[in-house]
Amino acid sequence: MNAGKSTVLLQAAHNYSERGMVPYLLTAKLDYRAGKGWIKSRIGIGQKSDVFSKRENLFVKLKNQLNKKIINCVFVDEAQFLTKTQVWQLARVVDDLNLPVMCFGLRVDFRGELFPGSATLLALSDEMREVRTICHCGKKATMVVRKDANGHTIKSGKQIQIGGNETYLSLCRRHWRQELNDK
Repeated sequence: MNAGKSTVLLQAAHNYSERGMVPYLLTAKLDYRAGKGWIKSRIGIGQKSDVFSKRENLFVKLKNQLNKKIINCVFVDEAQFLTKTQVWQLARVVDDLNLPVMCFGLRVDFRGELFPGSATLLALSDEMREVRTICHCGKKATMVVRKDANGHTIKSGKQIQIGGNETYLSLCRRHWRQELNDK
């Protein structure tokens, strides 16, 4: 959270457009904080995108898009919400359609557990680059805690709950453990 993943995605997509190429942007249907079919950064920039749901076959979706128009690169925001099957479908897009796919998302949830989509991306990705943020202590933040409406740390619950700065706090592992009273 708060590392600038969407900003980096939007900048990379802009770079493709600036060179006359066509980026195809895709984000999770269930994350509508910026509006349905929008990728928006905390710094205020945004762009219209297509959406995916858990039931969609992304290989078929992208192959159909390629039949309609030229696409030079696919950018997926909120990639943690991909299913394991969808990550394999995106790998097929890279291998069989020769189309670069760049995914941006969280690695772990507030409980310190990998999202299924993130776990499969870690296993299958040809290349991985971290977009980093920092903990209040200045160390690299690799974890997040979920807060309730009163600012108290939540230790259990559903893996997926859409929220922003008011809901999640990025921390280093040591401070994440402290927030959870993990001695």
